[in-house]
Amino acid sequence: MRAACPELDRGLRRNDFYGETCGRTGRFEMTDFVPPPASRHSGLIDRVKAILITPKTEWPVIDAEPTTIAQIYKSHVLPLAAIGPVASLIGSTVFGYSIFGITYRPSVVGAVGSAVVAYIFALVGVYLLALIIDYLAPNFGATKNRTQAFKVAAYGWTAAWVVGIFGLIPALSVLGLLGLYSLYLVYLGLPVVMKAPADKAVSYVAVVIVVAIVLSFILSLLAVPLARVFGPPMGIGATAGVVGGTMNVPGGGSVDLGKMQAAAAKMEAATANMQNGQAKPPAAPAVLQTLLPASLPGGFTRTSIESASAGAGGLGGSNAKGEYASGDQIVRLEVTDMGALGGLAALGGAMNIESSKQTATGYDKTGKVDGRLTTEKWDSVGKAGTYNTIVADRFMVEASGTAPSIDVFKAAVGSVSIPQLEAMAK
Repeated sequence: MRAACPELDRGLRRNDFYGETCGRTGRFEMTDFVPPPASRHSGLIDRVKAILITPKTEWPVIDAEPTTIAQIYKSHVLPLAAIGPVASLIGSTVFGYSIFGITYRPSVVGAVGSAVVAYIFALVGVYLLALIIDYLAPNFGATKNRTQAFKVAAYGWTAAWVVGIFGLIPALSVLGLLGLYSLYLVYLGLPVVMKAPADKAVSYVAVVIVVAIVLSFILSLLAVPLARVFGPPMGIGATAGVVGGTMNVPGGGSVDLGKMQAAAAKMEAATANMQNGQAKPPAAPAVLQTLLPASLPGGFTRTSIESASAGAGGLGGSNAKGEYASGDQIVRLEVTDMGALGGLAALGGAMNIESSKQTATGYDKTGKVDGRLTTEKWDSVGKAGTYNTIVADRFMVEASGTAPSIDVFKAAVGSVSIPQLEAMAK
């Protein structure tokens, strides 16, 4: 039996089988090779569950794992990054998109093209984010290491990829907002993996998160013209809009480090509840339906109502929406519960997002209204708009469609009981 040898005990690369190790020179036989201790995870699913449910204990494990960028791509990034594009491909071609009473289904060629482009950009995007994390490291006293930076980018983006499954049902695509949980994962993991000192860790994380959002924005802009190479785009026009206010970040805003820490505390409590099985489930879809009135100010009468719920990887949510008509104008009112991740929307508040864009025919602005993050869009030519607000860092209430003025959408959102939503969030 050979004597203990640290180099052999932790495993040798193939090209290490020649040379001097522990005072022994020559060619080592396979019997001399002791493989490194096996990971406590038996596969991808175990890693996903661990990083989502117990991120604070999982990041140190990830930090210590010997691996390469290629291995992380193969075992983690390639399968997870495909979830969203494949789900959206199936959901769009099977169910289509229903807006204002019209169902739109993209051509198979167009849908496949969009899926391929989305997948490629996901693979490229995670590597670009890793390069940025690595590049910024010295500025914040962190250790510059390309592989470690890639760990942060790849494992931190797990939530965003997992919730892509909601694309199977277009009506639930709004639950993709749960993917913002990835920002919290990065918040926890970056200081651990990149060895950032405590006094600079929060600033480092804040800069990386802002860069990640801007990078996502840029890639989304590039994806549209590339998808057209394969066929008609999957969108249905400029009035479709974008859920939430993340697209407005490049135009303004700042980061409140104190609020970000408070948001992180909420996220920590939420993940602890998820781990202990004490997470408060999202509101039942039937309950959300009761919040939608039978009619809206301005003579709009409800013509349909529907609801749904779903969960994936410990993340869940529910949604209820109603369509209201007045002549040829249609307003869609939605209430979405983002579930147990009570601190998720607080990240948006911590970044103090404020922006305003004026055009010849309308405007687009994001900011705080009555202390709530709110987005407002209006096109005076098409009489189309959107108005949404985040309630109690958990619920999103949104009205969109066509109407005489933006006031109709504001009144529609106001018709949903905010006090009741705040009580449900407690």
